[in-house]
Amino acid sequence: MGIPRRYRARVSVAVRVALLVCLAPFAPGCASAPWTRDRAGITLDELLAGAPLGVEQDSSALVDEQQVLAVSPEMQAFLGAHVVRTADRATRLRQLAHAIVGARTFGLEYDETTRTAPATFAARRGNCLSFSNMFVAMARHVGLDARYQEVDTPPDWSFRDETFVLNRHVDVVVDLGMDGEHVVDFNMEDFRTTYDRRRISDARALAHYYNNMAVERMQAGDNASAFLYFRRATDHDPSFSPAWTNLGILYWRKGHPAHAEAAYLQALQADAGDLVAMSNLAGLYERRGDQERAAAYRRRVADHRQRNPYYRFQLARDAFQAQDYDAAISHLSYAIRRKQNEDQFYSLLGLCYLKKGDEQAARRWLSRAEEVAATDALKRRYASKIELLLSAAPPEEDRRY
Repeated sequence: MGIPRRYRARVSVAVRVALLVCLAPFAPGCASAPWTRDRAGITLDELLAGAPLGVEQDSSALVDEQQVLAVSPEMQAFLGAHVVRTADRATRLRQLAHAIVGARTFGLEYDETTRTAPATFAARRGNCLSFSNMFVAMARHVGLDARYQEVDTPPDWSFRDETFVLNRHVDVVVDLGMDGEHVVDFNMEDFRTTYDRRRISDARALAHYYNNMAVERMQAGDNASAFLYFRRATDHDPSFSPAWTNLGILYWRKGHPAHAEAAYLQALQADAGDLVAMSNLAGLYERRGDQERAAAYRRRVADHRQRNPYYRFQLARDAFQAQDYDAAISHLSYAIRRKQNEDQFYSLLGLCYLKKGDEQAARRWLSRAEEVAATDALKRRYASKIELLLSAAPPEEDRRY
């Protein structure tokens, strides 16, 4: 069961093991009623006990939360060599960022493993959450106000070990006072300032970390550790719905559908817009033969998707490729009403009108894309595109959107 109906593999949610996150915000749908013993047959205490999984309650082997943001002696020496503690905050941030990014001084490489701050420093490798852990720890050590933030990127899926993984994004924001805020992201090439962002507490970041650890242990076949990590994630932030959803997947895989149902319902109690939980519930009820309830959740998934401007943008791209420009314009018009500062939407809308032969409308919407573009480089790109496409006869095909 997964969000896309054609998928039969289970759906897990993890912080983007590429830095990182997240689905764009959805309008609240019908609030799901809290599950009870009568509905799911499982109490919250039973759900978190792990008895059907045969889990021992010893959690001493788990990564301690104090280690996640620890600063090792090696990290302290690195900071002492590259960051002047008496410099102003903007200079300290610049020195730290350059030292970490520079291949000669550090040279961090991406891989799909979630690590603590000191483990990331030692390995010089990690995913986006690993990088965020390391950067937050080191920035705070040199006196910078560094916080985690969640970023609502368009849905990003990967397939690993017969599981579709929905990747969510977390990065770092540093408050420099009068000098403003600066975003530090391991994957700045894909970062867009138009994405909605929110600062999160360290407790929420720890929930992300332990959820990631649990997903990795589950994929490795270590179900006992996976369960304990999921439970620790929910301890740190009970409102973090991905941990509940993934806990349900773990129970489902081990043949305990009632516990899986309870976990999915708990995810919806934490976040009524959790599409993965809805989709997995629909599949669970379908297998149970409860077609009415399955159909109700399918409709909720479809309704939430249709309200997501980035999903409508994807539909518009598909329609554009199929040369159904009117359908693409309809999807883009809705997307723009929901999110008015996304240059990609205006750019594709301009191309649609160009394909329809309306050069005046094409110029208007491409110019609007240039206006709302967040960086000078993007603005120059749109200016060049307008010049290329509209100063002479339009080319047969332009797919750069």
